[in-house]
Amino acid sequence: MTQQPVGQQSASQAPRVVLGVSGGIAAYKSCELLRRLTESGHDVTVVPTAAALAFVGAPTWSALSGKQVSAEVWHDVHEVPHVRIGQAADLVVVAPATADLLAKAAHGIADDLLTNTLLTARCPVVFAPAMHTEMWEHPATQANVATLRSRGAIVIEPAEGRLTGADTGKGRLPDPVEIFEVARDVLARASSGGVVGGVVDDLAGRHVVVSAGGTREYLDPVRFLGNRSSGLQGIALARTAVARGAEVTLVAANVTLPEPAGVKVVRVETTAELRDAVLSAAVTADAVVMAAAPADFRPATVSEAKIKKTDDSAVPEIDLVQNPDILAELSHHRPRDGMVVVGFAAETGDEEGTVLDHAAAKLARKGCDLLVVNDVSGGKVFGSPENEAVVLGSDGRSTGVPRGSKAALAHVIWDAVTSRWQTA
Repeated sequence: MTQQPVGQQSASQAPRVVLGVSGGIAAYKSCELLRRLTESGHDVTVVPTAAALAFVGAPTWSALSGKQVSAEVWHDVHEVPHVRIGQAADLVVVAPATADLLAKAAHGIADDLLTNTLLTARCPVVFAPAMHTEMWEHPATQANVATLRSRGAIVIEPAEGRLTGADTGKGRLPDPVEIFEVARDVLARASSGGVVGGVVDDLAGRHVVVSAGGTREYLDPVRFLGNRSSGLQGIALARTAVARGAEVTLVAANVTLPEPAGVKVVRVETTAELRDAVLSAAVTADAVVMAAAPADFRPATVSEAKIKKTDDSAVPEIDLVQNPDILAELSHHRPRDGMVVVGFAAETGDEEGTVLDHAAAKLARKGCDLLVVNDVSGGKVFGSPENEAVVLGSDGRSTGVPRGSKAALAHVIWDAVTSRWQTA
């Protein structure tokens, strides 16, 4: 009889997730994370620290997980929990991860059940830090985070906002919904056959820039020219990049969706603002993915007052001028050697050529490395949680991506980007 490898679930078995909770005030938010994990079919074992139980008691964790909860290595010692829990896990998520917990994990200190579990786990590990800004920015914490990332752990950047008391700054626990999305993505990637060598953090040490949404070009204070881009694909690209270990900057043009966990978000409205933000972030980027839909044209002049409808029903004439071509500019004037540039093409076929004909011409004209081609005939793709595309490469390669989640397409794109780095 062949024994199943530790940390790998069978096709019929629920994914086994360890939710570690360390002693911070944000521990109460992890109840929502636990609820989402259990309701989505995951087998969750909660491992709190003793300090965490001062914020949220064991009965709460037990009721939500359906399992007995303890912070002690001596509980049910005959089952060797300090070894067994980590060995059997398919994913470990620590949320919140305090400065103390990160330090212990980085230095291999094992003085309770959670830190023992981290030492024995051979599955992906995700840390969601939460602490005061000064603690997060301290050189010791930053060194510990760098150490953990160098070992393959995913350490999500904390959010900015209200902290304990009246303080505000970076160090807030990311939204539990977004932590859940990262955890689910890491778990799915780790358990899929598409992971080469079991590596889930192949973007670790890389800075990637993603643009999302659609720009607006104002006619007057209330009207604008725009497009139907929702930003869903850009959000998926940012979220999956975090799950693969990248530092991510998201330039969001009029996107109303929740911010992905661990992502630096720069909000813009117009194409000019999008250009400035992308070029600024690209200075330190290893890859830029232009998933946003910039307006090709803008009004030559913008009325300072609302344009009124006249009694004679005359329609005002609007002169348009061309916006800068951000993708072409970035492709032809790259701020860093080896930077991979990815464009998107929302195309429809016409009498002059097919969707792919137009896309191939655009790829050559823009000068980017990869072009993700969407057939948007009849309004397809926009606002949908699913997508299908063809990824064209400047090297002549073409990869068809069947209809599926936008996260699935995002992973194909990141696979193509990492392949370009490897062959550069």
